[in-house]
Amino acid sequence: MSDKLPTITYIRLSKIERGEIFARAEELRDIAKALGIDAAELLIDIDDPEFDIAAWADPLHGNDRADPEAERFAVMLAAALRNRRASDDALTIAVLEQDYGIAPVILSRIENALKPYDRWNEEVRAALRRLLDARDDAELTAIVNEAHLRGDLDAVLPLVANPQLRIAKSRTRIAALHDELRGVSPQTRASARATPHPLLERVASKDTGRLPTRTIDIAEAHPAQSAAVRLVPVFGSPLPDGLIARTPGGTHVEAPSSAGPRAYGLRLGRPTLGAGLPGRSILIVDPDRFPSAGGLAVVSAAEGLRVLSVALDRHGHMLGYSENPDIEVALDQIDPADLATVVAAVFE
Repeated sequence: MSDKLPTITYIRLSKIERGEIFARAEELRDIAKALGIDAAELLIDIDDPEFDIAAWADPLHGNDRADPEAERFAVMLAAALRNRRASDDALTIAVLEQDYGIAPVILSRIENALKPYDRWNEEVRAALRRLLDARDDAELTAIVNEAHLRGDLDAVLPLVANPQLRIAKSRTRIAALHDELRGVSPQTRASARATPHPLLERVASKDTGRLPTRTIDIAEAHPAQSAAVRLVPVFGSPLPDGLIARTPGGTHVEAPSSAGPRAYGLRLGRPTLGAGLPGRSILIVDPDRFPSAGGLAVVSAAEGLRVLSVALDRHGHMLGYSENPDIEVALDQIDPADLATVVAAVFE
């Protein structure tokens, strides 16, 4: 099959087949063409009374089945790590990568319990032990289990192990793919241009006024979806020198509940901050939140957007850094209205 689909890498195709990721609409069309079927036939109706998600997922496990207790502990550990990060504002994504060696893509997988603890390499396990103040794996297990027994993880467990939430997300994404396959996406993009996100509104005020000034209301655009999952529009296409154009992507991405009303998704395009943040990442950006040291900032300029790691020098000045290109920006000298904070990241 991979020979017939040169536009889809073997690894990505394998993940699509195992149900680990959602295919994009154009990928569904390519796969359907290779199979000689209609693309819509590849989408499951999870609300069909005869559909059994457990029976559907069972063959996907094959012989690679984790021990139920190991899977349970992975969920407990994911909740414990989320709880640990929530209790310490200094534990940003950038700090976890710089000080603990946990890249954002690995952090996302741990916090979503995508792999049992014993399948992570020793470097990752050692970092997790440091984060939770455990000397060895036995003490780590005890710390996590005791936190669960005390009820410390109750608030975050539903975010990790909530079948209904995952089904709601799947329902939302499947409905969006149906729309795109039916050709609704181009109309939606045209509508988005007529009622742009505030990101585009600010461009119009600074540039030539070519873009309309109304803002898009995501809840109005997706009333059924916003009740369970909040979606924000995705922008971004790569420009020279590590910049990102404010190009509407025609898609939406889930945003955390903490994101402000003007939040949007930004496709990174290139790994400008290093291999730990892949170019295929989509960043959730909150223009109403000022950046802080240890986090990521998005700087808005006439020529485009730039994503930077944030740090303080010994005089307390806030600086932004990029690895590719290798630049340093004095953030204190930038108008606060042109600075935004990355509050989350989605890894495709």
